Amino acid sequence: MKKNAIFIGLMAALCTIGCNSHKEEKKEERTFVVTNPVAMDTSIVKEYVCQIHSIRHIELRAMEKGYLQKINIDEGQKVRKGQQMFQIMPNIYQAELQKAKAEGNAAFIEYKNTKLLADSKVVSPNELALSKAKFDRANAEIALAQTHLGFTSIKALFDGVIDHFHVREGSMLEEGELLTTLSDNSKMWVYFNVPEAEYLNYIVSADKNKKEKVNLRMANNMQFNQSGIVETIEGEFNNETGNIAFRATFPNPKSILRHGETGTILMTVPLKNVLIIPQKTTFEVLDKRYVFVIDKNGVVRQREITIGATLENLFIVKKGLDVNDHILLDGLRLVKNNEKVKFNVENPKKVLATLDVYAE
Repeated sequence: MKKNAIFIGLMAALCTIGCNSHKEEKKEERTFVVTNPVAMDTSIVKEYVCQIHSIRHIELRAMEKGYLQKINIDEGQKVRKGQQMFQIMPNIYQAELQKAKAEGNAAFIEYKNTKLLADSKVVSPNELALSKAKFDRANAEIALAQTHLGFTSIKALFDGVIDHFHVREGSMLEEGELLTTLSDNSKMWVYFNVPEAEYLNYIVSADKNKKEKVNLRMANNMQFNQSGIVETIEGEFNNETGNIAFRATFPNPKSILRHGETGTILMTVPLKNVLIIPQKTTFEVLDKRYVFVIDKNGVVRQREITIGATLENLFIVKKGLDVNDHILLDGLRLVKNNEKVKFNVENPKKVLATLDVYAE
């Protein structure tokens, strides 16, 4: 019985040693996949918070003092150019026009009589000139009275949408009082601020004969169904923020966009001959990003890199690597710094083409 126990113990020990040896052998025989950074032309999408404005957005104010007799529209309504919107009680201004016309008729009669006398040399030419001046003045008063009367009927200057009312029917209006606002939403001006460095990159790389296209992501995270064009850049930088304002114009045929909305401008920025690596080849330590670089002897070296921009599954490396470096593609948790490993080099273009397969 004792001999059997000793035999079983020896077999267990040999099995344990054999298993450990097998595991160590397996670990030593593991071959890691490495690849190289790729230098290529690409593009990234920059995002900028933006403010959306109507191409024309004006305040409608009372040009004359008086009671608001009639409102012919409603808030949020679309109006056509020339459509009457507000009517101020015209009685006083109609009376002033009638008075001006009566004085104009009297001045005309006086002028005719004076001209007959002047033709007969009964009165001097100076008296005729004075009578003519009175007649011209009377005509000017008629035109002025007609203008004041015209201001009592407030009409749309262009096709647009009415905002909320600041007054109600029957209100006593003062001259210049705000009634509402009118917005032309056929096109929208979208303003966004660009940092100085990115502005310089844009100016240097942009084709001066071609206007840059941009897209708009709305507040609901959906992309607007029309593309816009960057048309203007303001003349001065904001010294406090270091930004300069760009303005893009978007067609708005279905009137989806309204004045005062916010969103995000998406601008595609081309990048020339930049270094690209898969995101999965990197890891972070204390807010710094690293890769494992494998030298020709198979020794693993941890190296810090600087990321210039982020793409889907990819990083653009600004500093720390070149195209000749071999970087560990998988098994980052299975190696240690200064460890020697076996490896196979995978074509970097093939790696980029199969990132979805490699992605963890």
